[in-house]
Amino acid sequence: MSKNEALAMLNDKRQKCTVYTRVMGYHRPVESFNVGKTGEHKQRKQFTEC
Repeated sequence: MSKNEALAMLNDKRQKCTVYTRVMGYHRPVESFNVGKTGEHKQRKQFTEC
């Protein structure tokens, strides 16, 4: 079973997840970004603390 098939089977149990990020001192949902800001967000490196 592929990943897409598994997701299709469980589609009725899934719910939308809103991702927020900090922009210029306040938090905004990523889905409201324009094309340029979306590209910039995808290029960011994730920080993991040791």
